[in-house]
Amino acid sequence: MTTHRKLSPGKLVIASHNQGKVREIRALLEPFGIEPISAGDLNLPEPEETGTTFAENALLKARASAAGANCVALADDSGLCVTALDNRPGVYTADWAERQWFEGDKGRDWYMAMGKVEGKLAEQGPDVNRSGYFICTLALAWPDGHSEVFEGRVSGNLIWPPRGTLGFGYDPVFQPIGFDQTFAELDPAQKHAMSHRADAFQKLVTACF
Repeated sequence: MTTHRKLSPGKLVIASHNQGKVREIRALLEPFGIEPISAGDLNLPEPEETGTTFAENALLKARASAAGANCVALADDSGLCVTALDNRPGVYTADWAERQWFEGDKGRDWYMAMGKVEGKLAEQGPDVNRSGYFICTLALAWPDGHSEVFEGRVSGNLIWPPRGTLGFGYDPVFQPIGFDQTFAELDPAQKHAMSHRADAFQKLVTACF
């Protein structure tokens, strides 16, 4: 049986510069006496995500922040996997949103990314399988090199056009199974309770608190 290292109350670095993600993680961690601080607030550099799996990328980010801040760090690598697209964009979920039209215009355009997914689905005709899932891999890293990894997912269908303004990323086109609303139309508290991130967090909480 695997023994997991326990997390003590106190500071923990969230290895992310994505404010939407930081907000979600903060809401999930604060009840446990954890004081989350983001890598962005500490001006820690973002390591290049060279991994080919969610776990590899999450560990890269967590270890970089743990070493940079000399503090326990938590990283999340998450993405959208679309069945008809051979589970793409997958680990390249954020890359599909990268804008590189000309110098000075770099950044992420999630509407463009959603359009890219929809365009590839549309190419396969009206009867295309529109199912997919969000996956979240959480990695905890300690400054001494110890690490833990947890994975969660939530299944749904891709809809078009996008609906809702409450989420971020691909939330406006993702309708979880059993719901008529997209992730971007659901109350954030309701989304937090049943998302891929919540699923992974539940596993982390059971193991580490």
